[in-house]
Amino acid sequence: MYIYIGKIVNTHGIKGEVRIISDINYKKDVFKINNNVYIGKNKIKETINSYRVHKNFDMVTFTNINDINDVLKYKGENIYIKKDEIKITGYFDEELIGLDVVTDHIIGKVKEIQNGFQKLIVVEGKKEYLIPYVDAFIKNIDINDKKIYINEIEGLIDEDWYFDSFSFNVWKLFKWINNS
Repeated sequence: MYIYIGKIVNTHGIKGEVRIISDINYKKDVFKINNNVYIGKNKIKETINSYRVHKNFDMVTFTNINDINDVLKYKGENIYIKKDEIKITGYFDEELIGLDVVTDHIIGKVKEIQNGFQKLIVVEGKKEYLIPYVDAFIKNIDINDKKIYINEIEGLIDEDWYFDSFSFNVWKLFKWINNS
């Protein structure tokens, strides 16, 4: 299984370094020297030779590539890893897509994970729900059983809720968490 980890947005310098924009959680595990990455639609295999962070970018060079002309073909391409080649303690966002979201009943299925100011699980059920991806809301993730168990907090899944009351409840919860 290939996991999307980012996009090569440009080159850097003349020695074959690429700029990657990525928002994955496990950068220290993914961008290790000698790890393989797979680039573009054809999943061209390259091995990481070096890694560093520069501003908002992950900067990577590949083994046996020492010239900008050899990496120009990768500019604009998506970059992937193979799940079975990386050891992490947690889950990649892509692994959560399609899992059932459960309280005392199934609410719906995970449609996507949104990364922004707050990481959100988008659930498609009777309607679309946004579940904050934080411990206060997530009880357990069971990849084998294909379920995410959540705490049903008042106003989160209620079919008759209004956004204003939901926002207020989320604000109260985060204030309570931060004061604990």
